[in-house]
Amino acid sequence: MDQKIKIELYRTMVLIRSFEEAILRDYHADKKPAWDIGAGLIPGEMHLSAGQEPVAAGICANLSPGDGITATHRPHHLAIAHGVSLKALAAEIFGRETGLGKGRGGHMHLFDPASHFSCSGIIAEGYPPALGQAFAFKWKKTPNVIVAVTGEGAANQGAFHESLNLAALWKLPVVFVVEDNDWAISVPRHASTAIASNAERAAAYGIPGERIEDNNVEAIWRSAKTAIDRARSGEGPSLLEIHTVRLWGHFEGDAQAYRDDLDAARAHDPLPAYEAQLISEGFLDSAQAEAIKEESAAEVEAALSFAKASPLPDAADALRYVFA
Repeated sequence: MDQKIKIELYRTMVLIRSFEEAILRDYHADKKPAWDIGAGLIPGEMHLSAGQEPVAAGICANLSPGDGITATHRPHHLAIAHGVSLKALAAEIFGRETGLGKGRGGHMHLFDPASHFSCSGIIAEGYPPALGQAFAFKWKKTPNVIVAVTGEGAANQGAFHESLNLAALWKLPVVFVVEDNDWAISVPRHASTAIASNAERAAAYGIPGERIEDNNVEAIWRSAKTAIDRARSGEGPSLLEIHTVRLWGHFEGDAQAYRDDLDAARAHDPLPAYEAQLISEGFLDSAQAEAIKEESAAEVEAALSFAKASPLPDAADALRYVFA
């Protein structure tokens, strides 16, 4: 990997974290008790992805214009890394008319046809639609691929297995990704899944499977490149399980009393770790790192200012966009 790729991976991770920290701040601004999800600047529940930035940065750095990605209910890091407009993303989260879904979808239901990005609050929901996109790419004979991301808790859903089976049978240009942040909602994988790694399940469908440890953005980049290149060349799907870390709660307001690993999780924050690595390798210095953080913060604040200044949907138009 050359310096340009490494710096871009770092820059993407910083931008994601800047965005998530700003959303965290504004989500709790003017809020009533944590259980009151209707109060404050941002309506609804909120699932943030701090700690999982390497997954998004490493995967999406290998995607080209026209490629697609389907994400989970924790989608911001993947949307940002895939190039979804920061302003339109923020506006949708704030429930504004200028948002990706005209303020109707909220943060778990983001759709951007321009970048082939979508997500859903339904567990494992992104896998079957990803097959539809992959089939369309194959039928039109375009060299595009689709990446389908879900969590380790969702790998026990029927949609997961049905999708792997059909993608393997039809040799579709899709890469399946499982983000293993250890806890699903509040249950560790060993308490809900009969095998040590979901990557082992690939063998049942005759496709490559790999588990990537340590939340290492460069290892993720390399493995994603292999899988995406394989799909792009017509060799069919692959399955990657990435061991990542969830630094914050399953949702905002989650007391996380079930977790005994919070201190260890914070000690494995991937952002300062990667920054220190790049500095030690001579690819980055402290001044450059600070400049990247300032640029990212400015971009994020501009997006949030745009969102806050945008109009709320008119209640009289509640039924608009409901039917195609």
